[in-house]
Amino acid sequence: MATKLRAAVIGYGRVGRVRRACIERHPALELAAVCDADAAQTAEVTGCSGYSDWREVIAARPDLVFVCTTNELIPVIAAEALSHGIHTFCEKPPGRNVDDVRRIIAAESGQPGVKLKFGFNHRYHQSVMDALGLVERGRLGKILWLRGIYGKAGGPQFDKNWRNDPERSGGGILIDQGIHMLDLFHLFGGRFQEVKSLIGRSFWKVPVEDNVFALLRNDAGQMAMIHSSATQWRHTFVFDIYLERGYLSLNGILSSTQSYGRETLKIARCQYNAEGYPLPNPLESVTYYDDDRSWELEVDEFVQCILENRPVGTGNSKDALAAMELVEAIYSGDSHWPREKAVALEKLA
Repeated sequence: MATKLRAAVIGYGRVGRVRRACIERHPALELAAVCDADAAQTAEVTGCSGYSDWREVIAARPDLVFVCTTNELIPVIAAEALSHGIHTFCEKPPGRNVDDVRRIIAAESGQPGVKLKFGFNHRYHQSVMDALGLVERGRLGKILWLRGIYGKAGGPQFDKNWRNDPERSGGGILIDQGIHMLDLFHLFGGRFQEVKSLIGRSFWKVPVEDNVFALLRNDAGQMAMIHSSATQWRHTFVFDIYLERGYLSLNGILSSTQSYGRETLKIARCQYNAEGYPLPNPLESVTYYDDDRSWELEVDEFVQCILENRPVGTGNSKDALAAMELVEAIYSGDSHWPREKAVALEKLA
């Protein structure tokens, strides 16, 4: 390729650094700029421009930007970049609420040739892609129900982290981490219309939730259950897919911290007795995964959409809006939660 696309990273924390590495490894991209409000974060940057004001990045007109900021800034920066004709990649969550996502979509609609993608990188984990392929081939029949557990232990200074400031984040563990599981529910089960939820603050003294239990059902009658937790003292990722003739179970998810354990995919096909009834405890085959290419696969798909001028197929604005609508439906599904949240805010004020 004679001319590379000039890419900029806005927000140079842990995820911003991951995106920078993806840019530098991609043959069609060159790193044009890195930006962070904390100038100390960009002091180490060489070989490209460094900024502390994201507006200066937009004014420099890169071909594409990766918005890796805190949640409250995502819709502001993304809308501005899109309105200037800059291809835009936003990390999850896509803002703090549905209105934030709609603001981004409004800017997108004004620039039909500009590409917009959101960072739901769990879709690009090999175990997830393999499981989806098995479901789509139909040998295990249709999906009956889904179950997801995604939790962490919080970690040092967790209660002081910006992710637990509702003005900046929009919510707690569900919008921060559980949204990945909800996106996987949508990937495998389509949209879920019926929601029942219980939301609580079990341990952390913060004004947002640290545990969410939710039951979902779609128009096809398929059900899903999620537990999103910041009191899962052993980091846990479990995604179960139960079908008519067997099940798939994803355990562990490869991450930069390696704290969720080894990524595996179990496949089980039902065994039947002479009368055709399924027998318990079918044999399982297990595949182990030791390489996480989800970040670079996600970036590469975005780049190919730009180069080939084709629509963003997965992680698009419709996917982002659906995920945020489900987050809000879960938050509003517990009638006790708004008052509990208000009391917590009063105590912390």
